[in-house]
Amino acid sequence: MEVLILALSFVILLAIGVPIAYSIGISAILTILVSMPADIALSTVAQRMGTGLDSFPLLAIPFFILAGQLMNAGGIARRLISFAQTLIGWLPGALAHINILANMLFGAISGSAVAAASAIGGAMHQQMVDDGYDPEFNAAVNITSATTGMIIPPSNIMIVYSLSSGGVSIGALFVAGYIPGVLLGLALMLVAGVMYVRKKHKLNSVKTTRDLPARSSFIAHFATGFKAFLAALPSLFLLFIIIGGIISGVFTATEASAISVIYTLLLAFMYGEIKVSDLPEVLLNAVKTTSIVLILIATSMAMSWVLAFENIPQNVSAALLSISDNKVIILIIINLVLLVVGFFMDMTPAVLIFTPIFLPVVQELGVDPVHFGIIMVMNLCIGLCTPPVGSVLFVGAAVANVSISRIIRPILPLFVAMVIILMITTYLPELSLWLPGKLGMLK
Repeated sequence: MEVLILALSFVILLAIGVPIAYSIGISAILTILVSMPADIALSTVAQRMGTGLDSFPLLAIPFFILAGQLMNAGGIARRLISFAQTLIGWLPGALAHINILANMLFGAISGSAVAAASAIGGAMHQQMVDDGYDPEFNAAVNITSATTGMIIPPSNIMIVYSLSSGGVSIGALFVAGYIPGVLLGLALMLVAGVMYVRKKHKLNSVKTTRDLPARSSFIAHFATGFKAFLAALPSLFLLFIIIGGIISGVFTATEASAISVIYTLLLAFMYGEIKVSDLPEVLLNAVKTTSIVLILIATSMAMSWVLAFENIPQNVSAALLSISDNKVIILIIINLVLLVVGFFMDMTPAVLIFTPIFLPVVQELGVDPVHFGIIMVMNLCIGLCTPPVGSVLFVGAAVANVSISRIIRPILPLFVAMVIILMITTYLPELSLWLPGKLGMLK
């Protein structure tokens, strides 16, 4: 009965257009009303929402969001694009590859897929159109590659997973995301290159660096690349500060997020791309985004408690293990469920609600919690690119000024690449665990 009330109320509320945070909270209240009086149910849910946000690691999220807003306004995207151009501008479909690599770098620095899609897509789209790329192809490449920043650290969603999993090391999760994230980026580049060759785009300009060696000396080309590297180096150095500090134990992930705000603010002033008068708008945008994320976390934590109170995770675990005790089959089922969930639910509530349900199942089968965190994040990243609630899809479509229906066809091959890398990561845990294991970060 409780599961039926929870599922039906949540689906109906979403179907009639109730915002997802309120849908989650109302569904939790309706479910708990089966087991306790209304006044106690309401006060319990409110209490769980409050205590759910009373967490020191969660402080990292508003700081990383603010750092991302500062990067978006501080000219960092343009410098990362120039750096990516010097590295891979010679490849066929150069601007598509530059878009992907720049998204990987920007997403890794900001920890936000939406910020990456907006910043890199906004800077790259017109140049790609001028060079003969189809707008819908540009949008598809930008949307899918923006999600790599959720896997390559620092990543806000990994902090949320750490919270919902009962304290899995944030540092281990960050480090575990490097190899799968880079592998995903390379797969997207491969597919984009094949799509480019098959469509036979006719590039009409010489804005990319792919033909620089033909019209200038190697020394001049090297000088151009070195200049772009120096311009991007202060931005790239933030990665070493954050991850290096966490790995070495100099500071925690929360302290690293605060340091990233100070560093990006100084960087934006140094670049001269932001003024003191611009800060109120940047802060307001960061507060709006933070508010959305935190209300989702609060209501999701309340629902997670309701699920635990009604023994739903234990029932789901028993049901799954009654189907099979084969790890391969169970992981396939969980992946399919998470892929479907990603279509209809944002990453944050999905992680908070489904981690307590699925983590005990996979742990009983011997799956490391760090490895499962990467699996879950990669699954839900695909949902960011799909309707009806894919936030990155909507941002990418708006930046490219194309309808979502026109993006579906070119984005499908990129989806296939994402699913293939997901499967490889799922069944080759060494991809996730080798690096944190070498650094002594696994328990």
